[in-house]
Amino acid sequence: MKIFASGLIALIAFVAILGCNSLSSNKNKGDHSVRVVCLSKHLTEMIFALGKGSLIVGRDLTSNYPDSTATITSVGYHRALNPEGIISLRPTIVLHSNDIGPDQVIPQIEKAGLTVKVFPQSNTLDSARIVLKMLAEYFGVPQKADSILHQMDLDLAKQQLLRKNCVDSPTVMVIQYGQASNRFFILSGRKGAADKMIEAAGGRIATYNGMGSRDLSAEAIAKANPDIILATDVGFEKLGGAEAFSQLPGVAVTNAYKNKKIFKVMEHDLVYFGPRTSQNILQIMHLLHPDLHE
Repeated sequence: MKIFASGLIALIAFVAILGCNSLSSNKNKGDHSVRVVCLSKHLTEMIFALGKGSLIVGRDLTSNYPDSTATITSVGYHRALNPEGIISLRPTIVLHSNDIGPDQVIPQIEKAGLTVKVFPQSNTLDSARIVLKMLAEYFGVPQKADSILHQMDLDLAKQQLLRKNCVDSPTVMVIQYGQASNRFFILSGRKGAADKMIEAAGGRIATYNGMGSRDLSAEAIAKANPDIILATDVGFEKLGGAEAFSQLPGVAVTNAYKNKKIFKVMEHDLVYFGPRTSQNILQIMHLLHPDLHE
């Protein structure tokens, strides 16, 4: 699908810059001695999918899939990390995707003698496939990646076939609660992963013009008037459900509220591409098209 291919050339170039030596030279034969701190949520999910989740001793706040990550020590929000917390876990490797902060964190943990590895983002399905294969090579389980990618292809084919049966195209808005900022904001409409998934599920992005601001604007939301609102789980549960969610600025006058189409979705299902993305799109598709039958 074209929407999943954008940025692939740049990603391949980035992988080439990284070089293969650092990955292929890692044998990781003694898993018992490997201690990973993972600071990027998509990397965390992929490591678990590859069967190496038990090696992770520390994670960033947003690395919360699968559920077993709850038992792993959190070192804080990935853009506001404390280097001392990372160092205290005595990791043999720190993994991230160049989306962490503040700027001095990496220099400080490298100065402490920790090894740091950078893997690409997974903002498209194609990039997710590449990152998964890179991680599999790094952890010495390339066959596991092949199995996961085969299942991803099957799920994608099913999702694309079902997409042809969608006869309507409702407008969709995603409202997210920022765990670091403690505020609600509009996630959709910025050409990110959520937009691509919604479009793949047979929806259209509700036009939102908040004068460049991500914060909720009652007037802008009312004007966008989405048919469906997808509320990420943390904010939805914080407020206590769809009825309470309608008290956010502008939400109560939307078609989504009037037609009882405010749905909770898991945040980690919308903000990056990974092994479960095609399955997640299928779930979104059924929310957008409740009469659709597989």
